[in-house]
Order: sequence, then structure tokens, then C-alpha cells
Amino acid sequence: MLLPSTQAGRGRPVVLLHARPTDRTMWNAHLPLLAEAGVRAIALDLPGHGDATVPDRRVVAPWSDVLDTLDHLGADRFVLAGNSLGALVALQVAVTAPERVDGLALVGYRPHDQPASPRLDAAWEAERTALAAGDLEAAVKAGVEAWTSTGATEEVRTHAARMLHRQLTEQLTHGEPPQATDPLGTGPAPLRALRGVAALVGVGEHDMPDFHEGGESLARDLGAGRITVIPDAGHLAPLEQPAVFCTLLLDFVRRLPQQSSPAHR
Repeated sequence: MLLPSTQAGRGRPVVLLHARPTDRTMWNAHLPLLAEAGVRAIALDLPGHGDATVPDRRVVAPWSDVLDTLDHLGADRFVLAGNSLGALVALQVAVTAPERVDGLALVGYRPHDQPASPRLDAAWEAERTALAAGDLEAAVKAGVEAWTSTGATEEVRTHAARMLHRQLTEQLTHGEPPQATDPLGTGPAPLRALRGVAALVGVGEHDMPDFHEGGESLARDLGAGRITVIPDAGHLAPLEQPAVFCTLLLDFVRRLPQQSSPAHR
């Protein structure tokens, strides 16, 4: 499946992968900033989000779709930057095709087998209850409250609500598509195999404890050093703090070795 994309700039490809309640428009403010800094920024919709509609019951493998799309776009090697779901998919891409990944910038990650905190459980339950009652607006409100910080601007909250409304509508219409077998498997071994890939791991200052804990664990497994805390931000830290995130990302990209010639074809 070729994924919808938006691009800006020329130079080293930096692939932007969005969080679960959002779509590729969460990177609208980032694209011009990254392009002006001399990189080729590529924002993708993951399956079931934004314009990437998934036919009923199609098994999805987002990591394969990302690789197929980047093949189509002529991006052989790249840096992956992901938030939440996007961080997970970035890791899945990296363990599938490590020879193509120059670096990983991952924000708001939590492994699925990590027990949920009461705060995260409450957020999930509020959304489930609203959807079960057929109250889409209440589900959207619960999601915005859960995934943005109390200091988020009205513009950020409105954008988050619009993306979440669209994603939940898609979910209600088509259901949750079944997932292919996760290439990360279980346990830390696949992540530790990525220790040769440069990595930056971050979390929003006001995100739930689950993602602080998950980020710390991920940083240890990847050998990425200390986790970076993005100030004045919740789970959707890049959306709330685009300039801060771009500064962190660009500093990380500039420290990477120069790209070598294509290797996978």
C-alpha cells in the first residue's frame, strides 16, 4: 500500500511519522522549518489515518507500507522521526531494513507489554465509553484532554480535535484493521540489535508517566543516552512545540555521518 505523503525541501530525507490520534497534517508547521534548514522532509499518513483508508479487514503492515512508499518516492536511506504510534512504526521499519536507516528520533514511546498507569487506563476508558454510547464528540474531547497538555494553545487543541475526529470516524466506519506479525516481536533483543543506529529519544514534559518510563527503557535498549524532555508539552509534543522539536531534530540530523551510496538495491 502506497501511503499519502506531503513533502518539502531537498537534501537528506527525514521521514515524519505521526501519532495514533493524528495524521500527517500534524507536521504542517514542521515541513517549512525543515525544508529551510536543507533537508527533504516527508510526512506520511499511516494506514487507517488521514487519507490512508484501509479496506475492510485488510491486514496492515505499516512498516512495509512505509518502505514501499519511500521506494516509490526514491528515498533509499533516511532518518525516521516518529511520535507515539509513529515511534513504534519507525522502530518496526528499522528492524526490518536497518541498512536504510541513518537515524531514529522517537518521542512518546511506550511498549505494548508495559502495564498501563491509572491515568492512561482512564484516558482509554473515557474514549471507549463515549464511543460505545455513540458520542463521537465526547470521545474526541476525551482524546484531546488526554494527549495535549493543559498549556496547549487553542490552535493546537483545535487541530488535534480535527485529526482525532477524522481518525475515530474512520475507525467506526471500517473497524480496526488486523495487524501483521510485529517484527519487533517480544522482549528487548530486536531493539538492542539497533544499537548501531544513532537514536534520539524524547518525551513531552507533561506526558503521562507511561511514556516517560517507556522512553527511558527505550533509550537504554538503544544505547541512546539520556532521554530528552521537551518542555511545556504533552504526548503530542512535536505538535505543541514544533520549533523546539525541529531544533532538536535538526541538531540530531547534523551530527549524523554523511550518507553513503544506496545499499539495498
